[in-house]
Amino acid sequence: MNKLALDLDFIAAKSQGLWDELRGERVFITGGTGFFGCWIVESFCFVNRQLGLGAKATILTRDPDAFSQKCPHLASDRAVTLHVGDVRTFSFPEGEYRFVIHAATEASEKQAAEAPLEMLSTIIAGTERTLEFAVTHGVRKFLLTSSGAVYGKQPADLMHVAESYAGAPNSLDRSNVYAEGKRTAELLCALYQSGSLDCKIARCWAFCGPHLPLNRHFAIGNFIGDVLAGRPIRIQGDGTPRRSYLYAADLTVWLWTILFRAPALVPFNVGSSQDVSILELAQMVAATLNPQTEILVARQAVPGIPPLRYVPCVDRAQELLGLRQTIGLEECVRRTARWHAK
Repeated sequence: MNKLALDLDFIAAKSQGLWDELRGERVFITGGTGFFGCWIVESFCFVNRQLGLGAKATILTRDPDAFSQKCPHLASDRAVTLHVGDVRTFSFPEGEYRFVIHAATEASEKQAAEAPLEMLSTIIAGTERTLEFAVTHGVRKFLLTSSGAVYGKQPADLMHVAESYAGAPNSLDRSNVYAEGKRTAELLCALYQSGSLDCKIARCWAFCGPHLPLNRHFAIGNFIGDVLAGRPIRIQGDGTPRRSYLYAADLTVWLWTILFRAPALVPFNVGSSQDVSILELAQMVAATLNPQTEILVARQAVPGIPPLRYVPCVDRAQELLGLRQTIGLEECVRRTARWHAK
């Protein structure tokens, strides 16, 4: 049985009415092997079979063998074609496509620190190459997975960042390479927008769920990995920064809805507005998975210093598209741990 069966049923139920325009059409997906991409392809294949859409998906990948090993059931699906290439230079597949989901480039702190020019090139040149494909192959709707990083540092007195917030990253700080790349990617969408191509912008924040790596820089993944391995949860800082997390199945519903229903060039925050501190998150993960887990905090919090925040306002998604967070954080942690458990 597919370990994601419950989630895929949920996605199909929550996205009813979206799929008719995909019937008999083709969708081109970049970043199909990443966290977002795996969920997009999983849901596409499931709904395509369930509704008999007769749709096809072409997945751009640099390493088809790695994708086949990671997700053999997706790579072998008759509706899926793997197209080999780098997102910056890929050859265009033949024929017309009506939809593009551009999800290439992970938010990798390691790459940002060690190979920032490579990251910037992948985001900017990759977005332009994918847009060039879109305008020459009949694409009508193009979804860019952007990031909440485009707003820059969230002010301490701003509880939730709305799409209207005019802040920006410091362009002279090399650590902002990912954020500046995503800002330019959004600008490229505005430049390529036309009467025949609608560009949709999803500004994505923080997430959790199956397919999330447990050994990267994602705090929630690290904490779940610690508990599953029987280790103490280690917080590298003082535990005060505040974050929020949307479950991957909700994320998937939001992305498909934005692709099909969102107005062009109207950015939508994609995430949860229900924030927790990193220490509260560690305590919740431990309580949910193994209450005996020890929590080690590297530094004590300094009184009077406001916490760093990274929390979106999602009112626009709720009001214009009817989107809601459905799956709570504790259940999100349980499902993620269950999927990763041997």
